[in-house]
Amino acid sequence: MDSHRSTLFRATVAGATLALLVPAIARADDAPSPCAALKRIVAAAPGGFAQLSPADGQGVAQPYGDDAQCSGSHASYQCVWTPHGDAGSSATALQAVAADIASCLPDATHDVNSPARQHFYIGARNARTQITATTAGANKLKLVVSGK
Repeated sequence: MDSHRSTLFRATVAGATLALLVPAIARADDAPSPCAALKRIVAAAPGGFAQLSPADGQGVAQPYGDDAQCSGSHASYQCVWTPHGDAGSSATALQAVAADIASCLPDATHDVNSPARQHFYIGARNARTQITATTAGANKLKLVVSGK
């Protein structure tokens, strides 16, 4: 009986040690959520987007591409990126971005849904924040958030 416990103990220690040494496996649901980035960008609209950094928008693109180039001005904030090869076509990746926008910003109205352009808005006509995602050329996506 003691040798059985000893063998079981060694196997348990070996398994625990292996678990510590083997890196975690990335899974599809481990991808970062773009919601925090989208909400931060939209929240900046009333005061202007100049206070946002280029990194603020990268969370929107990160599930779909790694090369996001983002910038802000007083009137708008925009990001352009290349979708990953496994994201499918630019139109497919654009649909995924639109789904993120709809999911993350439930108060947004989705008024344009086409293969090349997705448009949402939040707020009353005189204080509206516009969110536009488009294909930009054959293999780029562009997100522009603008507001008054």
